[in-house]
Amino acid sequence: MQLVRFNPTINIVNYVRPRNHLFNDFFGDLFWGERADVSLGWNPKVDVFEEADRIVMKAELPGVAKDQIAIDVNGRVLTVKGERSSDNPVKADNYYRRECSYGRFERSFTLPAETDSEKIKADYKDGVLTLTIPKPDAGKTKQITVQ
Repeated sequence: MQLVRFNPTINIVNYVRPRNHLFNDFFGDLFWGERADVSLGWNPKVDVFEEADRIVMKAELPGVAKDQIAIDVNGRVLTVKGERSSDNPVKADNYYRRECSYGRFERSFTLPAETDSEKIKADYKDGVLTLTIPKPDAGKTKQITVQ
């Protein structure tokens, strides 16, 4: 049997932290007037996954016009940026609640290896941007026949 020194602060922290998140998520709007993530701007949610010969990135960009999206590749860094603008002519003091975020966004991702930027394909449909990034040939085994 091992002796463990009693530390009451660990139990308090483990008890308080999850309850603070629950409290802030439920009552945060009453105290702050708006959600903290909305007041800080917005970043689109992104899924990045790997398939056999490519990396796929899907970004949720609802309300963003196709011509407002820019994709840059510099070495191993892929950057998606754009802007979602509000087309609602409602005055700010006429709102009861405002949770939708508008403005500029920019997300950068480090790719596992340098890729040929000419081979990256982008598709935008129903507010979802899908980038297909082919894996480089350097990691693939190439067989050479002996003559």
